[in-house]
Formats: sequence, C-alpha cells, structure tokens
Amino acid sequence: MDLIIPTLSQGLLWSILALGVYLTFRVLDIADLTVEGSFPLGAAAASACLVKGSDPFTAILVAAVAGMLAGIITGLLTTKLKIPALLAGILTMIALYSVNLHVMGKANLSLLQIDTVFTKFSFISDDRQLVTLIVGAAATLFLCLLCYWFFGTEIGAAIRATGFNPNMIRANGVNTDVTIVLGLLISNAFVAICGALVAQSNGFADVGMGVGTIVIGLASVIIGEVLFGTKCFWRCLVSVVLGSVVYRIVIALVLEL
Repeated sequence: MDLIIPTLSQGLLWSILALGVYLTFRVLDIADLTVEGSFPLGAAAASACLVKGSDPFTAILVAAVAGMLAGIITGLLTTKLKIPALLAGILTMIALYSVNLHVMGKANLSLLQIDTVFTKFSFISDDRQLVTLIVGAAATLFLCLLCYWFFGTEIGAAIRATGFNPNMIRANGVNTDVTIVLGLLISNAFVAICGALVAQSNGFADVGMGVGTIVIGLASVIIGEVLFGTKCFWRCLVSVVLGSVVYRIVIALVLEL
C-alpha cells in the first residue's frame, strides 16, 4: 500500500496533463509543445499566489487563466502568423521560460508551511498520500465530465471536426482559426491546472519542472488508447486517465525493482 497509493495519486494528478495533451494531439491533430512551458507556468502562477496569501482554489483558477493565455499565444502564432504549430509551440515554450522566472522571482519557490488545496482537505485523513489520491480523483473526474459535456456542444463538436477534417468544417461556415485557438486555450488550461496541483502536492515550483512533460502526456495517451480502446469520446477520456495511472505504475515498479 505504501507504493500503490502514492503511485495512484500521482497518476491521477498527471492525468489532467494527459487530458490536455490528448485534446491537441488527438482532437485537434496538433503536436503542441507549449505544454512544456504552460505546465511550469501553472505551477509558478499558483505558487506565487499562495506565497502572497491567496486561497488555494483562487491560485488554481489563476493558473488556469495563465495557461489559457499561453494557449492563445500559440494559437495566434499558428493561425494569424501562419507559423507551423510545432514551431509555434516551441517559440511559446521558450518565451515562457523567462515569464516563469519573472512570475516566481527566482528559479525555485518553496510551498512548505503554506496552506495548499491538499491541506484544506486534511480533515479527511491524516495520511497525506490518501488525501492527494482523493483530491486528484475528484479533480480528474470533474474535468473529465466538464470536457465530455463541452465537446458534446455545438462549438465543441466544431473543434473536434476541425481536427478530423478542417476543409469540411470550413465549408460549413466555421472559422477554423477560432476553433484552433479555442482548442489550444482549453488544452493549456488543463496543463496549467495540472502544474498547479503537482506543485502543491510536491511542495515547490521549479522553473525546470516542465522538461519532459510532453513525453509523459503522449505516453499516457498512447498507452491508454492501446490498452483500453477508443470506441467513443467518453471512453477516450477514461483511457487517457487510466493510461496515466498505468504509466506511473510502470515507473514505480521499475524503481522498486
């Protein structure tokens, strides 16, 4: 149990990032490297708010807004300046490195002895890992339900259609520039929320914590799709979450061995 609970809790927290990566990689059919900048941006924004005495939930909301702005910048670079999506993501990611340093004021920001979203729910149990597991499961479930509802609406369907067949959706009078920017906005908001939660779970935010996050997200998406299938949109979302958990279990077992 000492191995299982921390592994599941980390898998559920990181599944929010995997959902964000799924939205660009599968739904929009874009390889978005903004993730490696928006993840630490969310952590930096939330940590800076917490250090200044803000409520943990307000800090997460601020992180989500910061992630949205990062997604909008990448979207505008792609749609208005006609920069390839991969390069646009790289440019935003590099630019966000200095932004994250400016937000935190230094390379590393400690959250020790500061109230976080996990300490708010410490009344549930004295076991910190169990509280992290419950909060991670609740956050993931809420975001999955929100995602499922939104992509069932007319504008959500237009975003999905943009990834499948942009020529067809343009012929139906939909501005694909708007749907691409909106998709990137939502994706990076999810990633930034994940960064905020991971920073609060780990007790610190670091300017380099975004390195390799795109690999984690893509691995979670691909593992989930292979193991659990993609018959419908809801099953895709569940597969991504379970893929993230399996990815963490594999890492934990390898380290244990």
